[in-house]
Amino acid sequence: MAYKNIEINSTQYSTQHTAKQSQFYVGYSTVNQDSLVTKLYDFDLIKQDILNQFNTRKGERVMNPTFGTIIWDLIFDPFTEDVKQAISDDVSRVCNYDPRAVPIQIKINEQEYGMLLEITLKYVGTDQTSNMRISFDKETGLISQ
Repeated sequence: MAYKNIEINSTQYSTQHTAKQSQFYVGYSTVNQDSLVTKLYDFDLIKQDILNQFNTRKGERVMNPTFGTIIWDLIFDPFTEDVKQAISDDVSRVCNYDPRAVPIQIKINEQEYGMLLEITLKYVGTDQTSNMRISFDKETGLISQ
């Protein structure tokens, strides 16, 4: 039985291919229509998944009534300590929904027409952290900074 000799030419192998394999998580997003890149990796993917929950009212998703946030229902209410605590608990629940990252700090600041969330996430299994700034505005909706 004869064997074929297989030659591997290393100059044809893409270094970009190896860089993408070293990522933990890979996903796709079509939210930003202006971007040519639809693939997201690691923290970018985790942040987009968390933003998807913040863009959805709790109870709005079919077959998953716990998905989403209560912030849209409370954004017009006075910013009392009870409301602030309810929002803090809800933000913590939304961030803990994703098992890939853990919130280590959550700040909620009242703004003129809404609120600003500042969330520090720790990437599970690593020492990496990342910050998210999310503005909920009565006029313009959700803005990620």
